[in-house]
Formats: sequence, structure tokens, C-alpha cells
Amino acid sequence: MSPTSSTPPWDVHRLPRAEGSVFLVTGANAGIGYFIAEQLSATGATVVLGSRNPERAEAAMTSIRSRVPGAEVRAIPLDLADLSSLSAVVESLEVNALDAVVHNAGVAFDDPPRRETGDGHELMFGTNHLGHFALTGRLMPLLSAAPAARVVTVGSFAAKSERLDLDDLHSRQDYRAQRTYGRSKLAQMYFGLELGRRLRTLGSSAESVVVHPGGALDSLTPSRPPVHVRSVGARLRTAPAALLVQGKHAGAWPAVRAVLDPATRGGQLWGPRFFGLRGTPRQEAVWSHLADTAVAARLWDASRNLTNVDPANLPG
Repeated sequence: MSPTSSTPPWDVHRLPRAEGSVFLVTGANAGIGYFIAEQLSATGATVVLGSRNPERAEAAMTSIRSRVPGAEVRAIPLDLADLSSLSAVVESLEVNALDAVVHNAGVAFDDPPRRETGDGHELMFGTNHLGHFALTGRLMPLLSAAPAARVVTVGSFAAKSERLDLDDLHSRQDYRAQRTYGRSKLAQMYFGLELGRRLRTLGSSAESVVVHPGGALDSLTPSRPPVHVRSVGARLRTAPAALLVQGKHAGAWPAVRAVLDPATRGGQLWGPRFFGLRGTPRQEAVWSHLADTAVAARLWDASRNLTNVDPANLPG
């Protein structure tokens, strides 16, 4: 925002009210997704937690309600690795319109072996990217019914140094867990930006914003028992790291701003203010490789063929 704007500066601790809005957060039972849900619930909106694990979702809702009196939170089953199950998500939401979906859920593995979804997709690419790609398509009727819906895709700083191999999206030829994870997050970010372009071309009122949390460590994250418990020892050991990175509560800030701030626009990239690693959220330049629209279009076509869903095929 311009410094001469009459709009007050964004304050991560004083969020605008959003009563009557409905937000879906995938992977909201832990980590950054939990804090996105907690912070959004403080606005008066209804926040729906999409989770594979009912027990963890219940624990997350209990924690949110203990910190946000009167919080309107509920959970729905969501398994992004099972594409056939996603068509039921629309019905389980039990709403006529959806004001935002935050694509946060993801899986990561530190070591081999390579794994696949039931559909035969490499698990990290299939869950982190293809699952969200297909989910967006299923949700588009509800998003289109909202006056100004947001699709917020949570990428990763790990994607900045990666490049997609469009001929080996499933890492069958060369699987390395950390690189495959980074590429799956890069694919998500390409998707979010390409979705924004296609929605603008179609004249849709929905907008797609891409964010990343910077460096977000468990050891710098405040406790939310039983969802997350930070030991004193862990806090002390990693205290110097707070000069460069932050906790997952702060990693949630760019996504929360992308949902709530009317100044954010489709096609933008938001991340932490200081070196893209820590601090309050700000818009940053789209990374040079993410600006390659030819790669984004090829990935879109491949993803549509793999999922049999086109998120830009708007209703009506």
C-alpha cells in the first residue's frame, strides 16, 4: 500500500472483522495451518479445518476455542492424496458460498524411499500440488458464488532454488526427497499464479494469491497443547535463530493477510518482510523462474490431464 493511503497499516495483531465469511484451511490441525486457522477464527469468520485425522482436528479445534472465545470452527475430512474423495468436500462444507480456501496442507519426507498415492502419483507431488489443483476445481462453484473469493496457495522458500522437470513430474527417474518436496511446492506456486491469470482472463471475481512463510521453526513457535508443545530447552537452543527466522505463528501471517486484506490482488506473491525469511508480511517480486508463463501453462495442462479437473472451468 502507498504510504499516502488513508488505509491504516496492516497489523498482524489487529485483524479486520470477517463475520459471515467462511474460510477453508487445508492441513489446519498442525503447524502453520493451525495458526492460520486460529488467527482467522479471531475475525468472527467461520473457519473449516480440512484434515485427514479426525482426532488431531478435534484437538486443534479445542485449542482454538480455548484461545478465541466464541470461535466458529468445525472440521471436515480431507485427504488430498485421494483424488476420488475430493468431490465430497463440497457437500461436506454445507455452505452456499466459500469466501476463501487456503491451500496449506502438505507432506514431506526427509529420506527415501519414494512413495505413491493410490492414483499412482508420487506422494509429495500428488498431495501437495495435484490434490490442491483438483480440490480447487471441486470448490470453484462455491468460490464463484462468493462476492470476492480468495484462493491462497502456501508455497515454500524451499522452492526458490528449485526448477521443475516437466518430463519427470513424478520423480520416477531421479528421486531425492528434499528436492522432490521443493519441486512439489514450486508446482503449487506455479499453479496459484497461473490460476490468477486464468481467472482474470475469464473476468472472475475470485482471485488467486501465492504466499510463503519464510523460515518457520517449531522451536520458535509458541505452545498450543496438545497441538504443539515447545520445551524450554528447545527455545533456548534456538534463540539465536530468531534473528533470521521465526515461529510458525508468524509463518501464518502472509496467508492470513492474503485472505483478509482487500489490498492484496490475484497474481501477487507475499512473504515475510526481512529477506523473505522473517517479519510481518509484504508483497515481494515474483521470483524470476515463477514468472515463466510457458512452464506454468505446461504444468497446468499436465495437471488437468492427471486429475481430470480444470479449476478454471467456471460454472455458468
